[in-house]
Amino acid sequence: MEKRVKEKVFDLPGLRNRRHVFKDREAAGRVLSRMLEQYRNSNAIVFAIPAGGVAVAVPLARELGLPLDVAVVSKITLPWNPEAGYGAVAFDGTVRLNEELLSHFRLSEGQIRAGIRKTEEKVSRRVALLRGDRPLPDFKRPVLLVDDGLASGFTLLTAIEALRKQGCGELVLAVPTAHEESLSRVMDEVDAVYCPNIRGGLSFAVADAYEQWRDLSEEEIITLLKKPPKPV
Repeated sequence: MEKRVKEKVFDLPGLRNRRHVFKDREAAGRVLSRMLEQYRNSNAIVFAIPAGGVAVAVPLARELGLPLDVAVVSKITLPWNPEAGYGAVAFDGTVRLNEELLSHFRLSEGQIRAGIRKTEEKVSRRVALLRGDRPLPDFKRPVLLVDDGLASGFTLLTAIEALRKQGCGELVLAVPTAHEESLSRVMDEVDAVYCPNIRGGLSFAVADAYEQWRDLSEEEIITLLKKPPKPV
């Protein structure tokens, strides 16, 4: 079944370099839950990255009997292109800038500060919306960090940095799909990676791993989180 790829990276060999291998995010979460069977009913906690990661994490946490929380992180986008980012901000205020990209965009210091400030406001609003004033859990327990896919990996690295700052010990990344180069950049920052669908090539889109794909609204995220599988 699953196979260790590079020391601490686990995938499903039959799904390598294939597209449309999951019906939707829920199906992907169930596949990941089977790969993470050793954490069933343990003291681990699942942390989802909104938005798409929540739809993967909910069935995963439910199948494994684990509590669910969210690690809010958002990319800092370009003034002229809201889809492209040059950094990210995490729930604890961690800011990470992609200096390599910034060298190409020629943004002014004012534009960069404005981008960071706008993203900080978005993250703060989402934290209040999705977590309220609940304190963060005990990070001495294993953390399963879940997203719906890994493209560049920069936003995910920001979430990992924030969790480490909170004292996170064992940190396991669980993503249904990832580009192999991005995975190589992330794997050294976590204790293990579970990714059933690893792909290479010049072109990569997270959406290509799914038969059904769409963006999730904040209202849908809230609805998913209203019925946690187990109290945190």
